[in-house]
Amino acid sequence: MPGCDPQLQELVLAELDDFHPTAIQEPDAPPQLRAFFQTPQARDAAARALAAAFGNHLFVERIEVDDEDWAARSQASLRAVTVGRVTVAPPWEAGATGATGLPAAGRPDSGAKAGAGAAPNAPLAPNALIAPVVILIQPSMGFGTGHHATTRLMLAALQRLDVRDKTVLDVGCGSGVLGIAAVLLGARSAVGVDNDPDALTSAAENVALNAVGDRVRLLNEDLRDLGSPADIVLANLTGGMLERYAATLAALTASPGHLIVSGVMESETTVIPALEQLLKLERVDREDEWVCAAFQALVSSP
Repeated sequence: MPGCDPQLQELVLAELDDFHPTAIQEPDAPPQLRAFFQTPQARDAAARALAAAFGNHLFVERIEVDDEDWAARSQASLRAVTVGRVTVAPPWEAGATGATGLPAAGRPDSGAKAGAGAAPNAPLAPNALIAPVVILIQPSMGFGTGHHATTRLMLAALQRLDVRDKTVLDVGCGSGVLGIAAVLLGARSAVGVDNDPDALTSAAENVALNAVGDRVRLLNEDLRDLGSPADIVLANLTGGMLERYAATLAALTASPGHLIVSGVMESETTVIPALEQLLKLERVDREDEWVCAAFQALVSSP
């Protein structure tokens, strides 16, 4: 997609998510973005949706790819990413610890925006796990390799909580990275929920890769059908979904538990207030144009 500036690129990625691309190649410097689909029909449907949403602001070019190994080649250059004490690494960097080069924790909701790499690592909860954690994620169709700002913000926010012996619910789990991180940081159990079969296949592979199958369960379910609250709820979704399902997410957060959300852009100014009507806002962090917010469930009166 030639002609995509950085902010527009993020909006395009959110639009593409509805069409379940099998992989997305984000260049180091815009203006080009490449999205791959399993079928020409899916590709064409996504192209029509982008044209309707962005019109002349975006030039979309459809191409055929003959090489069936394009996905592996497009992701072979991925390297480990460290956020606080958590390193997310592809299997070919299984020994990676302390990899750096990307912002780790965003910035608090005040002051000027920090420069690239200037944000400090996320402070751990005082009694959280001390030893570094390495999570192996096989790059594939499930969102969440640690290379997107929203995943890094979520990992940073998770480390600010005491997760020991807590139950965790990851709504829209993608690759499963957040649920895996939670149990490796000491959570009793985690449930990852997604309605994309490809994402769940990816998540199941990663759960096995990290040997946490006894504590991480995966469900193909709509969040509106979930009934069991969790101590910590993670929701890295779109701003529109977070606002639409604010009451559902609040109900899934056991009192006095915590809800952490991301996938919100700075321009989506109504999302956090919608959640704040139901939960106590504790912290807002940003990386580039992305926002992550942490809430606590209100304690019910006896």
